[in-house]
Amino acid sequence: NSGEYNNGLAYTCHNGSIRSNLLGCNVMLVDHEPGDGGFCVVPGSHKSNFKMPPGMVDGLAHEEYIVQPGTKAGDVVLFSEGTVHGAMGWTSDTQRRCALYRFAPATMSYGRSYFQGDAGSEGSTTMWPSKFYEGLDDAQRAVLEPAYANRLDRPNIREDGSVEMTERSERKKQHDKDVFKTKYF
Repeated sequence: NSGEYNNGLAYTCHNGSIRSNLLGCNVMLVDHEPGDGGFCVVPGSHKSNFKMPPGMVDGLAHEEYIVQPGTKAGDVVLFSEGTVHGAMGWTSDTQRRCALYRFAPATMSYGRSYFQGDAGSEGSTTMWPSKFYEGLDDAQRAVLEPAYANRLDRPNIREDGSVEMTERSERKKQHDKDVFKTKYF
C-alpha cells in the first residue's frame, strides 16, 4: 500500500535486458467491455521510481491514469506484478469470469509451513482439499504443489511424465526441525 519500490515485485531494464520478477496472466473467459469494470491498470507504472500519489491505490483520485481495457473472451492480458493494477467494480449484467495465473521464481514463495489443505485440518500435508486429489496420478498431483524454492523436497515432472523427488539432506531437514520446530521454515 505504500507505493514504495519493492524488490520482490521488481521490473528492471539494464543493458537491453528486461527482467520482471513476477508476471501476471489474466485469461478472460467472458467479454469485458470498456466501462464494465474488472481488471484495471496504470500503464507504465511498473517503470516508475516514484511513490503513487494519494488516492491512486484505491481509485479515488487520478482516475484519468487508470485504464480498464476492453477485452474479449479468450484474450490474455500479461502484466508485471510491479504494475499498479486491480479491479474496478463490475457493472455488467454478465457474470465476470477470468482465470488469473501468476508466475514467479521459485524463491519468491520460499516457505511452505503455512500450507494446509482441508481448511487446516490436523495432519494435512496438502495445500488443497483432499477431494481435489482423488483419481490423480503423481504428475497431476505434482502440478498442484504450491510455489516454493527447489532447494526443498519437491516432485519434479520428467519429460516422460514420470515424477522424480528432489530431496534435501537429512542434516538440513533435522536443522529445520530443531531450530524452527517445523518441517519447513
